[in-house]
Amino acid sequence: MMKSKKKFMVLLMAVLTLMVAGAAGFAQRHLMLAKAARPEVKIKLSAAVERDSALVPLDKAAAVNPGEILDWTIMSENSGNAAALEYKTVSHIPRGTMFVADSAKADGAQTVYSIDNGKSYSAQPMIEVKQADGSVKQVLAPVSMYTEIRYEWADPLAQGGKLSASYKVRVK
Repeated sequence: MMKSKKKFMVLLMAVLTLMVAGAAGFAQRHLMLAKAARPEVKIKLSAAVERDSALVPLDKAAAVNPGEILDWTIMSENSGNAAALEYKTVSHIPRGTMFVADSAKADGAQTVYSIDNGKSYSAQPMIEVKQADGSVKQVLAPVSMYTEIRYEWADPLAQGGKLSASYKVRVK
């Protein structure tokens, strides 16, 4: 009886030791993952209305009127502990507005556009136009068809780094 009790106690201690060691290993791995280097990009979108040769913040403008220009700015800041590789940011062209040609700006970024709500992007979106003779010709899409703008940076967004992109739309 004493031998079986002793075997049981040894077995119980072995199981408890394995459980504690497993929990410690899990906690260490969890801690290592929590401290792993990763980017954390925070994005701020703001707009201003061009009015009387001045910029009025959108939240201060009572309303926007047809024909007015909205200046949109996207600020990105990496507050993580690693660079953001192949960083891209996308902005939607609001309904009831139209992109202003050649207004997209972003230092060091390639700008591409979508005419299909972000399903595909191109530096020069094309559409098919049926010709008088029945043939179909590829032509540049008018800016009035643009639905999204994507900025693509080749260089990583460094830890603590900031990027800015902007574009304009006209209220319809």
